[in-house]
Amino acid sequence: MKCEQDKEQITRWINHEMTEAERTLFEIHLTQCATCRQELKASQQVWDLIGKVPVPEPSAAMPVRFHAMLDTYKRSVEEKRHPWATLLERFRQRWALQPRFPLAYSLILVLIGLAGGYLLSHRGASPDYADKRQIDTLSTQVHEMKEMVMLSLLENPSASERIRGVSYTNEIKGVNQRIVDALLTTLNNDPNVNVRLMTLDALTHYANEPAVREGLVQSIVQQESPLVQSALADVMLKLLERRSIPPFKKLLFQKDLNGQVRSKIEQTISRLI
Repeated sequence: MKCEQDKEQITRWINHEMTEAERTLFEIHLTQCATCRQELKASQQVWDLIGKVPVPEPSAAMPVRFHAMLDTYKRSVEEKRHPWATLLERFRQRWALQPRFPLAYSLILVLIGLAGGYLLSHRGASPDYADKRQIDTLSTQVHEMKEMVMLSLLENPSASERIRGVSYTNEIKGVNQRIVDALLTTLNNDPNVNVRLMTLDALTHYANEPAVREGLVQSIVQQESPLVQSALADVMLKLLERRSIPPFKKLLFQKDLNGQVRSKIEQTISRLI
């Protein structure tokens, strides 16, 4: 599509997954973009056809799957007794890294393998202390690997992969300056609106960090998308961030500012003063 919107926005509109503000802005965009209207019409027809597909009867394999889930539960109980023994398999299933990161994946597997071997060989003497020390070390190393993968994904040409990279912030306990800088750079420069919106949402979870708050305030005048501008207004109001008033006032001087966004910013300013 030859505009800032993309097919994910259309899918979200069809599935009623947008907030009221996002839906209003998107519908305004539809009135101005013939390409998006055509795309929406075609997508709606596809979804209508999908809705007419009959729902199949439960598979005969369902009992097998149930027992497989039961076995998984039993293994999880066993893991509580011997967490190191199944750490490798848990990590493999949880991360599900793609082949594009063979080096990072291999390094992580080596780290876990070495930790498990160490625990086995030293379990005889002071097991509690040895286990805790090695697991803490392993946890730190895995955290660093997750950070490396996240930063790599943020540089990926695919918007869906960059979104996946942003989602890795949920896997990282705490953020450092390198992660904050990477997320702020994505928020200000990523060409995809959905990536920027998801990055904004991720950054709000660390709004207690002064560098994050300052970065969000400075980002206001760098945004051109009405969706991101509107979302930033919501965030600044939620954070009661009065430092956002000057950059919001600067936006109001833009003659081409979306009317809905203009009204929202004016309301935000009045509530922050």
